[in-house]
Amino acid sequence: MNKLLVFLSLMLLTAGSAAAATRTVDIRNFKFNPTPLRIHVGDSVTFVNHDNEAHTATAYDKSFDSQGLDSNDKWTHVFRKPGTYRYFCQLHPYMKAIIIVLPSKM
Repeated sequence: MNKLLVFLSLMLLTAGSAAAATRTVDIRNFKFNPTPLRIHVGDSVTFVNHDNEAHTATAYDKSFDSQGLDSNDKWTHVFRKPGTYRYFCQLHPYMKAIIIVLPSKM
C-alpha cells in the first residue's frame, strides 16, 4: 500500500511539470543571436562561437561566464533563477545581449 501511495505521489508531482528545454545562442559576426532570448527556469542555453575570433559570454552580474570560446567551441549554462540577464563578450565589450528567464512552466 505504501509503495502505491509513493508511486501515485510521484506521478502527481511530475504530471504538471514541463521538460527543460535547451536553446542555442549563435555567436556570429561579433553578435549574439537571438537577443533577447526568452527561456524558463531550468532551461539551458548553449553558446556556440561561429566566428574566427575568440569570444566570451559573461553576465554583468557575474552569474555566468563562459571563459574564452575559440572558433566552433560550445559552452552550456543552466538558468536556475528567473530574471533578466544582461551579458557581453569580455574580449569585445560592444557585443551585448539579453536573456530573459521566466518562471518555470507548470
